[in-house]
Amino acid sequence: MAKDKEHMNLVVIGHIDNGKSTLMGHVLIASGAVSDREAREMEKMAQDLDRESWKFAYFMDRLAEERKRGITIDLAFRKFETKSKYFTIIDAPGHADFVKNMITGASQADAAILVFSAKTSEFGAAIADNGQGREHAFLAKTLGVKKIILAINKMDDASVNYSEERFNEVKDEVTRLLKIVGYNTEADVHFVPVSAYVGDNLVEPSPNMKWWKGKTLLGILDDLPIPSKPTDKGLRIPIQDVYKIKGAGVVPVGRIETGMMKVGMKVQVAPSEFVGELRSIEMHHEAMQEAGPGDNVGFNIRGVTMRDIFRGAVVADAARPCCTVRPNGSIMAQVIVIWHPTALAIGYCPVVHSHTAQIACKFVELIKKIDPRTGQVIEDNPQFLKKGDVAMVRLQPIKKFPLEKFKEYPELGRVAVRDMGRTVSVGVVLDIDPGSAPTKKKA
Repeated sequence: MAKDKEHMNLVVIGHIDNGKSTLMGHVLIASGAVSDREAREMEKMAQDLDRESWKFAYFMDRLAEERKRGITIDLAFRKFETKSKYFTIIDAPGHADFVKNMITGASQADAAILVFSAKTSEFGAAIADNGQGREHAFLAKTLGVKKIILAINKMDDASVNYSEERFNEVKDEVTRLLKIVGYNTEADVHFVPVSAYVGDNLVEPSPNMKWWKGKTLLGILDDLPIPSKPTDKGLRIPIQDVYKIKGAGVVPVGRIETGMMKVGMKVQVAPSEFVGELRSIEMHHEAMQEAGPGDNVGFNIRGVTMRDIFRGAVVADAARPCCTVRPNGSIMAQVIVIWHPTALAIGYCPVVHSHTAQIACKFVELIKKIDPRTGQVIEDNPQFLKKGDVAMVRLQPIKKFPLEKFKEYPELGRVAVRDMGRTVSVGVVLDIDPGSAPTKKKA
């Protein structure tokens, strides 16, 4: 992988069956990231399963279960290059059951490709109140994805027939949604009509859409501005997985959100408070002396065990440790309710996702309801919150929760509230009361 090229993490999001995996599979082939042998193998597998139209999706959908069912379950990571950058693609699941994986993917991304199908029925399902296209748009904003590329897919479908009029209808409706979500659609959103299956407008301008005067998908990606790297902040690595590897011991894996990581430095793990020395860092199977924000790394800490470090923990510089909220502390957050069958009231205890952690938290106070457009307080101490409400709330975790204030570490200060397999609300952490450690009783 070219070291002199800038690196960006890209997440691919959108409703099930709108063609995310096919789109990225075709991009991988078109950009030369997949060998001919692998391409032939995948095509044969698609034919054997009588799924010819899914051949491109198979590069992203690695799991056998996904190939049989044609849905993306787990996060898939692949790399490809454009003229000036190299990208790690995180293909995020679009099926409702798998949104928690999508949250992990989006919280690691610098930019997102949001895929909507131009087919009337598929577009209607994706943008409906309970559609994943709508839900993913809200989550992307909350999780801090700054740039959105809106790929309007399936332009080759017989019902669409490369129609400029249909493209504009979809574009206008999605623009309205993204404005509600809070995106500046002029500055931060790029649109492109594509066919993931045929390959229109992915790398080369499509002869089927002469009316399109904008860039191709890869052209837009190549021109994306590189986000500034928060290297001056304290080190923060939310842990995604922990492996036990023969000869190497316990190897945690995660993406560096802020700060620099150097071999030999002292680190602390939240919430276990384990402190140890960083023995080694590895990225893409290469040993490194140091790594910075945006890098996906595996590493080794002297003396650490599986009890001290796990998915959802955060590794930080021991001199600037990560904040941990105890069950007797609380989190003050500003949230927007994006879905609930009835209403949210005090005592409600859903699962709160932040970075890679998932901790059940209780709503202990509804502080005030706010007008999202003006920021004015509409109501103090409301009795309940319903869909569309923006409010300040106080949450109490049922176990230790490593978290930061949004204004200090935005990467670790965003929350998504999930319940009944759906995202109920999303928001940011305004303030933290860490609570106190229980005093040990003398024997």
